[in-house]
Amino acid sequence: MKRDYAKVVPDAAMEDDCRQLVRLAVREDLERSIDWTTACLIANDQRGACQVVPRQTGICAGLVTVDWILDETEADLKAEPLARDGDTLHAGQPILRLEGSARDLLTCERLILNVLCKLCGVASLTGRYVQEIAGTSAALYDTRKTTPGWRRLEKYAVGCGGGRNHRTGLFDGFLIKDNHLALAGEAAKGLSPRAATELARQWAEGRTEMTAAPEIVEIEVDCLEQLAEVLPAGPDIVLLDNFTLEQLRSAVQLRDQQAPTVELEASGNVTIDTIREIAATGVERISSGALTHQAVWVDLGLDWQQQP
Repeated sequence: MKRDYAKVVPDAAMEDDCRQLVRLAVREDLERSIDWTTACLIANDQRGACQVVPRQTGICAGLVTVDWILDETEADLKAEPLARDGDTLHAGQPILRLEGSARDLLTCERLILNVLCKLCGVASLTGRYVQEIAGTSAALYDTRKTTPGWRRLEKYAVGCGGGRNHRTGLFDGFLIKDNHLALAGEAAKGLSPRAATELARQWAEGRTEMTAAPEIVEIEVDCLEQLAEVLPAGPDIVLLDNFTLEQLRSAVQLRDQQAPTVELEASGNVTIDTIREIAATGVERISSGALTHQAVWVDLGLDWQQQP
């Protein structure tokens, strides 16, 4: 069975990230004061209800965070999801209902919308990329080009859009790049790609004192000569950096001949216009930072409902 990086799911780590972001967002909005406009105009005992409604199509992501947000802000509100993360968004079809203190609704609305708009945007862009490579053997992966503090949430949204998660951080996989090779070795004289791969494989398989090292070994190469050199060292994945389409096809052929169990990952110059051609070369993986750093927020609105 081929190894892959862990999928980001709603767990304790993701919840903790969300709560830390909520605390920062509350400080941005309220500092150590109050919502003066709401306190001035809205009675303390007034109740209210509203729905979060998409103004455009897309893919839903982030509903799992709403209860964490309400709990962390101590809002007197009840959330009723009307959709699930991963569902298609339809303009005018509500995805969430909130009911409770009118004051808390007004104070929390922007925070809730900001989180949902951002994560739905990541999921929606990912979904467009995934559609482009449908029917090919390639899978789409995200990268570490994420908003600081938002990584798990953004990677979760990639999963909602049908993409897969590359390593979450530096802690859960070896990914050897040019800078590692240049600075490694005795007296920083550098290591060859093959030597670096062999050393990482020893760590990954527990053949050193570092028995808790992650299992996956991936190395980045920038030419076919480097690919031929590292394949015998047994990496799990070889990242083909900025290869042309012709080079990608040659890389797949070389891999099939020398080490058919090694997966190839194309990265660099991946856009919505080029990804289909890249997938057609036969690589198993395509990674793109665009899924997170170029995603545009989905337009979600908050529509008030009349209380009975």
